[in-house]
Amino acid sequence: MSDLLVGALSVLLSTNQPAALSNLVTLKTGVPLAAPAVDMDPRAVELRRIMELDDAADTEIAGWLNQPRSNDPLDLSAPSPLALQARVRDRLAEVRKVYERFLERYPDYAPARNAFASFLEEIGEEDESTAQLEKARDLDPKDAPVWNNLGNQYAHSGPIGKAFPAYEKAMELNPFEPVYRYNLATVVFMYRKDAREYYHIDETAVFAKALNLYREVRRLRPNNFQYAFDFAQTFYGVNLAPAPTPAEHRAEELRLADDALSAWADALVLADNDLDREGIYLHQARWHLRAGRLDAARTNLTLVTNPAHQETRDRIAKNVEAKGK
Repeated sequence: MSDLLVGALSVLLSTNQPAALSNLVTLKTGVPLAAPAVDMDPRAVELRRIMELDDAADTEIAGWLNQPRSNDPLDLSAPSPLALQARVRDRLAEVRKVYERFLERYPDYAPARNAFASFLEEIGEEDESTAQLEKARDLDPKDAPVWNNLGNQYAHSGPIGKAFPAYEKAMELNPFEPVYRYNLATVVFMYRKDAREYYHIDETAVFAKALNLYREVRRLRPNNFQYAFDFAQTFYGVNLAPAPTPAEHRAEELRLADDALSAWADALVLADNDLDREGIYLHQARWHLRAGRLDAARTNLTLVTNPAHQETRDRIAKNVEAKGK
């Protein structure tokens, strides 16, 4: 078991917070097997069984970690933190051995390397996960999900400069899969200095590139709320290029606000619950405030009634009134 996994378990067991479970049991990334329903290659069939075993182990471990635990030190029925760590370690070791035995028999089967890499990433074995993905890439250079997963790995563990070409290769191999563009857009936006160096462009062009990639994602999946929401969020990070005059700078600020408001309007149409809708009203209020449209900001704020948003609503309302004085 990796130090990362032991650390995650230690935090979880000491705080007894179910939310910390995400530090240990996470969703698989990418698509380890293409078209599993029709791929009747015996290796694919067996690998699917192994992946089901892997998923079952995740579920089982989640159940162990979510079990209520007594805080009474004299309660001998409660497993100790060390005992639970050992139990998790042993369960994951069983899964790892199954992957390793399969790869001993089929060392040149790229989907197995990809699936094993996802398992290794989950348990914190990042270097070995990267090595497995690189082997999968070498075995099947035309596997788009492997390139995407490599991009994810480089973005998470470095070197970040390798993430850009990995995502680009995934996009080249499958230009109709939006998640590859979404991942590249996110990395370009988050690692702007590295993006400037890789693409040999300035920061203004980096922002433009990230936004254009998000727009392509939206075009490919126009009804996906999460993509629409994340695209709209991106406008908060945009830094405007210097303008020759204050009037031109103000015109650029208003254009940015209008673009952001348009993106939030698109996300609002796709929101399927009141909590998300009210959150978007708050975002719209912020942009109206930045644009100096105080009445429009107030109108948005009147639509927010959920107590979960009260603190944010009050803060924005205070800023609106301060700017109106």
